[in-house]
Amino acid sequence: MTQPPSPHTPPTELPGCWWHPNRQTGLSCVRCGRPACPECLREASVGYQCIDCVQVARRESRTRQRQYRSAGYGSRTVAGARLSQRLIVTPVLIALNVLIYVVTAAQAGSPMQNQASPLFLDWVLQPASIVLYDEWWRLFTNGFLHYGLIHIAVNMFSLWVLGRELEPLLGKARFTAVYLVSLLGGSLAVFLFDDVLQEAAGASGAIYGLLGGILIAVLRLRLNPGPAIGIIAINLIISVSIANISLLAHLGGLVVGAIATAAMVYAPEKRRVQWQAGALVVIVIALVGLVLLRDAQLADLACGYVRGGQVACTT
Repeated sequence: MTQPPSPHTPPTELPGCWWHPNRQTGLSCVRCGRPACPECLREASVGYQCIDCVQVARRESRTRQRQYRSAGYGSRTVAGARLSQRLIVTPVLIALNVLIYVVTAAQAGSPMQNQASPLFLDWVLQPASIVLYDEWWRLFTNGFLHYGLIHIAVNMFSLWVLGRELEPLLGKARFTAVYLVSLLGGSLAVFLFDDVLQEAAGASGAIYGLLGGILIAVLRLRLNPGPAIGIIAINLIISVSIANISLLAHLGGLVVGAIATAAMVYAPEKRRVQWQAGALVVIVIALVGLVLLRDAQLADLACGYVRGGQVACTT
């Protein structure tokens, strides 16, 4: 049994506060361990720290932030892009499209009938030419052609409106990747499902890919998706209502652009770049695989046709 202290035993003295020695205290700073009275302690993430340690921690935090910013790791978007980037890719794409349109109009001698241009005829998307003559570039180059002045004006205005919203969010490289795979997705839809002799051209597939990207970005940022869905619905209705507009290219670009953007904005923060690059590689491989599959199907059909027609099949 513990014996009570003797009345003659002097009480244990507590240490004095480091800043107020005349104040005894049983408290201490969790960082430096010095005794401190309640007036000299501040609540920290773990326990309490003295006023000196709090000031030191603040100075260290500011120093780390300056080093972080100077190393180029400032605040970033959900896709990993640096904030306050200048718009570069969107104006370059617009300039490239306009330049190619001017070349085709000059070759054809008409701004409205530029599809008669030799460059236009060599670049327009036509599945039969891809299968019979291995002109694979048409899957890509058609996205930089336009039928007349109104066509390019509408598409470039849409590209500017969407690009100035999505490019800062994704960053230059990611935005370029989404644009190009959307373009390929639109061309692939035409190649897979349209008539083999049907021609298609325009940046609409890529632009619809940006529309899909805007919707995914809105969902990722937990904003109201109503306006984005409404714009997409209106554009799809226009695609169905107006003749000579390729609904397939629009749908193909929309789906592929949405998938590619989702890979950008939902990638985990750790190893983000690796995840994004890997996702883009998978998307491109899938698209190329579908192109090769469709090419084999059309080649078999063409071979059977020429055998039953005028020319012997050599494949």
